[in-house]
Amino acid sequence: MENLDKTQMEFMNDEYCIVVDLNDKPQRSETKIKCHQENILHRAFSVFIFNTKNELLLQKRSENKITFPNVWTNTCCSHPLYNQQELQEKNQEGVKRAAIRKLEHELGIHNEVKWEEIIFITRIYYEAKFDDKWGEHEIDYILLIHKDVNVQINYNEVSEIKYVNEDELKKIIEEGNVSPWFKLISEKFLFDLWEKLKEKDYDFNKGNDFSKIIHLK
Repeated sequence: MENLDKTQMEFMNDEYCIVVDLNDKPQRSETKIKCHQENILHRAFSVFIFNTKNELLLQKRSENKITFPNVWTNTCCSHPLYNQQELQEKNQEGVKRAAIRKLEHELGIHNEVKWEEIIFITRIYYEAKFDDKWGEHEIDYILLIHKDVNVQINYNEVSEIKYVNEDELKKIIEEGNVSPWFKLISEKFLFDLWEKLKEKDYDFNKGNDFSKIIHLK
């Protein structure tokens, strides 16, 4: 592992993820590195920030990332940590607080988003191998934020950002340089979500089965 980025490996070794069962019930903690090397199912989140022009903020993952470097993905993807604050489950508070933490860390979005503003859409289950050593195996909370934000990139995490409309995103997906979870989410429901977002004051809670976990392959 001597060729891997030192900062990224510190996070891998020092951070503890929330190991869950297939129903997303917390089981125990485990290091980030072990989760990603031993295919251990853990809790994650994917944030989608849309600006007031209804454009989606994408990030390109830094070349320093251990898994899936140099690919386009949604605004922010990471993991809640195994601590009291980020284990909170009522109203998905723990995951939302983790999202705020990582939005600041990766994109410099500081004190602009309150956890109560973040809209929980659903959960997905997926697996994705990166190589013979690393992979993803997650129950991933899909979170939506609809507001303009100021971004200051952390280049150890992110190499570039851009806002896209639907047609621009479809072209990026067709070109194939995207993370596997982002591709799955885009193919399954992202564009339907985008249409709902355009409706003024659309209620994302209406008729939503929050107990559901969507299995994507």
